[in-house]
Amino acid sequence: MRRILAPIVAAYASLAATQAITPRTGWTVTADSLQPGNEATNVLDGNTGSIWHTQYTPSNAVLPHAITIDMKKIINVNGLTYLPRQDASRNGNIGQHKIEVELSSDSSTWTTVAFGTYYDDTSLKTTPFTTTPARYVRLTAQTEAGGRGPWTSAAEINILSAASYTAPAASKGVWGATLDFPIVPAAAAVLQGSGKVLLWSSYKAYDFGGGGGSGTTETAIYDPATGTVSRRVVTNTQHDMFCPGISLDVQGRVFVTGGNDAPKTSIYDSNANTWIAAPNMKIARGYQSSTTLSNGDIFTIGGSWSGGQGNKNGEVWKSATNTWSLLPGCPVAPMLTADAQGVYRADNHGWLFGWKSGSVFQAGPSKAMNWYTATGTGAQKPAGLRGNDAHAMNGNAIMFDALNGKILTVGGAPNYQDNDATSNAHVITIGSPGTVASATAVGSMANRRAFHNSVVLPDGKVLVTGGEVRPVPFSDAGAVLTPELFNPATSSFTSVNPEAVPRTYHSWSLLLPDATVISGGGGLCGGCSTNHPNAQLFSPAYLFNADGSKAARPVISSVSATSFAVGATMTVTTNSAVTSWSLVRYASATHSVNTDQRRIPLTPTATSGNTYTLRIPSDSGIALPGPWMLFAMNAQGVPSISKTISIRVS
Repeated sequence: MRRILAPIVAAYASLAATQAITPRTGWTVTADSLQPGNEATNVLDGNTGSIWHTQYTPSNAVLPHAITIDMKKIINVNGLTYLPRQDASRNGNIGQHKIEVELSSDSSTWTTVAFGTYYDDTSLKTTPFTTTPARYVRLTAQTEAGGRGPWTSAAEINILSAASYTAPAASKGVWGATLDFPIVPAAAAVLQGSGKVLLWSSYKAYDFGGGGGSGTTETAIYDPATGTVSRRVVTNTQHDMFCPGISLDVQGRVFVTGGNDAPKTSIYDSNANTWIAAPNMKIARGYQSSTTLSNGDIFTIGGSWSGGQGNKNGEVWKSATNTWSLLPGCPVAPMLTADAQGVYRADNHGWLFGWKSGSVFQAGPSKAMNWYTATGTGAQKPAGLRGNDAHAMNGNAIMFDALNGKILTVGGAPNYQDNDATSNAHVITIGSPGTVASATAVGSMANRRAFHNSVVLPDGKVLVTGGEVRPVPFSDAGAVLTPELFNPATSSFTSVNPEAVPRTYHSWSLLLPDATVISGGGGLCGGCSTNHPNAQLFSPAYLFNADGSKAARPVISSVSATSFAVGATMTVTTNSAVTSWSLVRYASATHSVNTDQRRIPLTPTATSGNTYTLRIPSDSGIALPGPWMLFAMNAQGVPSISKTISIRVS
C-alpha cells in the first residue's frame, strides 16, 4: 500500500504558480550504485515507503553518488523535490549536493542549476531554480548529511516544470544556480577578504520560536571559492540571534545585538572563525537597527519587538573599552512611525547612517528624519521630512554616493503589515550634521514593494530585489519576482530578469566581492509553505557583452597596502586601462535593513599607464572605518573583482 504523508502533500500544494509537478509517465532512472531490493526506480514509484539506497553489502560504495532521470523529452524544468527516506533510519540522507540538467542525448553537456547542503531530517526538500529546457536531470550526493557513512538514499524525486520558456536576455542580467542551505537564513553578512557569506536563522533551522531565551542559533557559511555550505550550531554566546541589529565593526567582525535573546551581544571573528560573547546592552532590544560610527563605536536605537515595549532610546558600544553606555540625549520618540500596532512596531528597523563627527542620520522609516549625536551623553535634532513620503516601514535606504551624501529610499508601507506598500522613491542629500536634509522625489518603481532589499553596485546603480505589494509576514502572496535597477544619472528604474524564488519577509541581498549579488532567505516559520532555505546569485548586465557572452574584466594587479588611514593615498596597478573606481563597504542585512553598505566614487589624482593614485576621503564619517571592496571599471563599465582594503581612523 502506498503511503501518502499529509505534510508532503501540503508542501507540494505550496509550490509557486510557475512550478508544477511533472508527470513521470515513461521516465527511466539510473544510478551509479544500488543495494538489491532498493533500486533506483523506487524514486519514481509514488510510494514513500520504498527507497533507493546505494550498495552497503557486501561492501560500501563510496561517495559521491549520482542518480539520473531521463524524462524522454525536453521539459522546461525549474525545480527538483527530494524526499528522504521516511522510516526510522536516516542513513543516506543527502547533505552536500549538486543538481545538473542536460538538454541533449549525449550525456556530456551538463549545466549546474543548483548546489548546496540539505538539512538532515525527513522533510521534503524543494530546490527551485531558473527555468531551463532539459531532458535529463542528475542529482549528485557529495556527502551524507549526518556523516554516518558513505551512503545515499531517497524515497521520491519529482521534477518541477514551467508551461513555457523564454531565454533570459543578458542585457537584463543573469540569475545563476540556486544555493541550498541547511537553514532558512533570516540574516546574512559578507566576510571580509574571503567573500564567504555568514548566514543564520534562530534556535531552529526552519523556525524562529518567538519566545526567546534559547541561547542557541543555527548558522551556516557559504564559501563561493569551493561552492560548499557548512552548518554550525552556536551555543557558546548563549544568544538566539533572530531579529537582531547587525553592524560590521572596525575590524570587520560581525557585531550582532539583541533579537530573541534581547539583551545579548555576540561578535563573529572570521579570521579566527570564532563567536565571542560581548557585554549585554543596557536596554534589551529586538528589531532595532545599529550603525558603525566615524570613531569606530556602534550606535543602536529602537527595538520593541522583544525585551519589553517602549523607551528603546539610544546607546553606544565603545570599541576601545568593549562597554555599552546609555545616551539619554538620544530619545527614540522622534523617529517613531504611527504604526497600527503601536510602539511594538513603530520603533523597528531604523534607516541609520553613521556620518561625520560621531553623528547618525536617521532617514526613516518614519517620514520625519532626524540627526543623532552618539558621543558624550548624546543629542537629537530634527532633519526635516522625507519630502511628501508617508511612513515607509519595511522599505529600504541606500547610501549610493557617500562622497556627496546621497541616499536612495524606496518603497515601504505606512504600517508594518496588512496595508498596501508604495512604489515611492526619493533621493536624500545630507551635509553637515544637524542641518536639514533635502529629499527629492524621483521616478517611482514599477512595482509597489515592502520586505524588499536593495544593494548598491560598484557603478553606483542600485539593485532592488524581492518584496511584496502588500506586506504580510510569512506570506508570498503578491510577491514581486522582478527586480529593478535604479540609475542615479536618469533618476529612473528599469526592470531586470526575474528571480526564481519569492524573496519577502526575512529575505536579504548583498553585494559580493566579485561584483555579483546574492539574494536569499524568506520565511523561517516552521511548517509553513513560505520557507526558502536557499539563495540565488545575480550577475548584472555589466558582466556581459552585447551578444550575451561574458565580458573581459579588468584586473587589479596590486594595491600598495591593505590598510589605510582616512585621507591616505593608495597606488593601484591594473592589467588594462580603467576609467572609474569605487569603494563599496562590506555589508550585512536582515529584515530589509543594511546599514553597513555605502559606496564612495573615487577619482585618480594621478595616472601613469596602468598605475593609478587614489585618495581616500579624509572624513571617517564618509569613509567609515572597517572593511571595503575596491573596484576598478573600464570604459565599457565592466567591473573588476574587488580587492579588500581596511580603512582606519587616524
